[in-house]
Amino acid sequence: MDVPLPHLDRPFDYLVPDTLDADARPGVRVKVRFAGQLVDGWLLERVAESAHPKLAYLEKVVSPVPVLAPEVAELARAVADRYAGSLADVLRLAVPPRHARVEKDVTATEPAATPDEPASDPTPVDPRGWRDYPAGPALLRALTAGRGPRAVWSALPGEDWADRYADAVAATVAGGRGAVVVVADARDLDRLDAALTAVLGPARHACLSAAAGPARRYRAFLAARRGDVPVVIGTRAAMFAPVERLGLVAIWDDGDDLHAEPRAPYPHAREVLLTRAQLTGAGALVGGHARTAEAQLLVETGWAREVVADRATVRARMPAIAPTGDDPHLARDPGAASARLPSLAWTTARDALRADLPVLVQVPRRGYLPSVACADCRAPARCPHCAGPLGLPSAEGAPACRWCGRVAAAYACPECGGRRLRASVTGARRTAEELGRAFPGVPVRTSGREEVLATVPAGAGLVIATPGAEPVVEGGYGAVLLLDSWALLTRADLRAGEEALRRWLAAAALARPGSAGGRVVVVADGALAPVQALLRWDSAWFAGRELAERRELGFPPAVRMASVTGVADAVADLLAGARLPDDAEVLGPVPADEGRERMLVRVPRARAAALAGALHAAAGQRSARKAADPVRLQIDPLSLF
Repeated sequence: MDVPLPHLDRPFDYLVPDTLDADARPGVRVKVRFAGQLVDGWLLERVAESAHPKLAYLEKVVSPVPVLAPEVAELARAVADRYAGSLADVLRLAVPPRHARVEKDVTATEPAATPDEPASDPTPVDPRGWRDYPAGPALLRALTAGRGPRAVWSALPGEDWADRYADAVAATVAGGRGAVVVVADARDLDRLDAALTAVLGPARHACLSAAAGPARRYRAFLAARRGDVPVVIGTRAAMFAPVERLGLVAIWDDGDDLHAEPRAPYPHAREVLLTRAQLTGAGALVGGHARTAEAQLLVETGWAREVVADRATVRARMPAIAPTGDDPHLARDPGAASARLPSLAWTTARDALRADLPVLVQVPRRGYLPSVACADCRAPARCPHCAGPLGLPSAEGAPACRWCGRVAAAYACPECGGRRLRASVTGARRTAEELGRAFPGVPVRTSGREEVLATVPAGAGLVIATPGAEPVVEGGYGAVLLLDSWALLTRADLRAGEEALRRWLAAAALARPGSAGGRVVVVADGALAPVQALLRWDSAWFAGRELAERRELGFPPAVRMASVTGVADAVADLLAGARLPDDAEVLGPVPADEGRERMLVRVPRARAAALAGALHAAAGQRSARKAADPVRLQIDPLSLF
C-alpha cells in the first residue's frame, strides 16, 4: 500500500473479485480499503491461498497496465532495505504518476516487440573509440557476448564521453539486451541523446527525466515498460527504468551531488544501479574524469575492473597544467600569491587570446559574494576556529565567522601578520566584469544558473562559468583558469578535496592538449594533494589516498554510517529502541538546523544490513505508537558535518 508508515511496510493480502480477475495482474495499480479509507496500492503477486482467514476485497483496479515490473519491484525492496526506508517511498520514486491520456494513447498501439523476442542488432560495434584504453575493446566484446563486465572508467582529457557510452550501449544492444544510463543534468542528457541517436538510430531509446514534464516522462516510461525501446537514458529518475533483459547499467560522473535523491529514503543513483547489476547479473560502467572513493572501493575489492589509459597516452592528451604557487614572479612580488588573478593566470589568458583561442574561467560561485580579505596581502580572511569565511561587521565591530558565528576580535593574517581587513567580492558576474575591463574588446560570456551555455564559438573570447556549467568549444580551449580554489578546498565537508578535483578535471578536460597549446592554471598551492592529482591527471591515485585515509578515520565508504536527525527527545527515543549491532558506534550529538540535533551511527560494512534493519524496525515502533516528532534517517549521507 502507498502508505509511508514504517510499521506498515509489508505486503497485505486481499481477495480478487471475479469482476476484476482479468485486470488484476501483478504490477497494476489498485485501490484497497484499509482502516476505513481507500488507499492506493500495488498488486505484487497473485496466490491461490492466504494464511489469513478473513480478507477484504480489492475495491478497484486503477489501470490494467502492469507498470511495476517484477525486476523493479525486487530492486525497490532491496533499495528500501539498504537505506532503512519503506517500499512505498521507493516505488513512488521508481514509477512516475499515472497520466491517463498518455496511457490511453500508448496502449492503443501494439508493442514493438514482445518481452520474449530479443531485439538484437547484428551490426558489430567499432571499438576504435576505446582503443586508447587497453581494457576498452575487451569491455565491448564482453557486452556484445552477453556477459556482465563491471568497469570503473577514467576518461582521458578531451574525451567525448557521450560517444564512448554510446559505443557501450550499442555493444549491449548488439548482444540482444537493454541498457540504462544515468547522467547528472539535462545538458549531459542532451549530449548522450545525440550520441545514441547517431549510433542506434532514431526511436531506439527513451529519455526519462523529471524535467520533461508528466506527460513526456510517462510516455517514455511506458515505452520502456512495453519493450518498445531497448535503452533508457536520463537523470536520476531513470535509475529504476523498467528495461527488459537488462545487460548494462551505467552512470557518468557519479561524484555529482545531483545523483543523490533528496526525498526519502534518499538513495544515490550509483548505489541503485550497482544493486541492480548485482541482482540481474548485468554489466556496470561507472565513468568520469575524476574517480570517487566509492568507485575506488569497487576496484580495490575486485567487484569492478578499472579501465584507464597508460601514462604515455595521458601525457599526450592532457593540457599543460601549472599552479600559481610555482610562479617565478612570486619571488619578486610575494603579495601576488594571494591575488585572485595572479600574473601567471593573466599572461596565460593573454597569450591564448592573442592566438585567437577561447579562454575558460571557472569560478566556484555565481553572482556577487561578499567576503573579507587581508588589506596588505589580499589573503582571504578565515576563522581561526573552523576555517570558515569571516564577515564584517559584527555587533562588537570585529570580524565574525559566517559559519560558526564566533567573533575574531584579535584576528591576524596568517600569511603576513597584518591586522587590517578589506571587503572584496567574488563570483561569476563580478569576474566577468573585471576580466572585461582587463581585456577590452574581447567577447565575454557567462554560463551559470541563470543561463547554461551548451557550446560557444571558437575564436578569441572569455567564458566565465560556474562548476558544471562549462560549455564545450570545438577544438578545445586555449586556456583554462581555475580561480578561488580556497572556496572549494576549505569547505567543512568530508568530500571537499574530492569535489574540488572533480570540478577542476571536468573544466581542464575541455582544454586543448599541451602539444596544441592548451594550458591550465589553477590558483592554488602545488603541494596540495588535489592539485598534485590535477597536475599528473591521476584521479585514481587521489581516490586511493582518500579511501586509505577514510579507512583510518572510519568514514564512508570504508564503513557504513547512518545519520539520525530530529529533536533531541525523538532521536534518543529511536536509538533507545533500536537493536543496533554490538559493534555499532554512536557518535554525537551535533547541532542541526531549526533546533534539531544529529547523531551518527557507524558500523563495519559487513554489518550494514543489520544497521539498516535495526533503524527501520525502531522507526516502525515509533510509527506504531504514533510518536509526534519525526526523525530523519539517512544511510551514508553525502555530508557528515
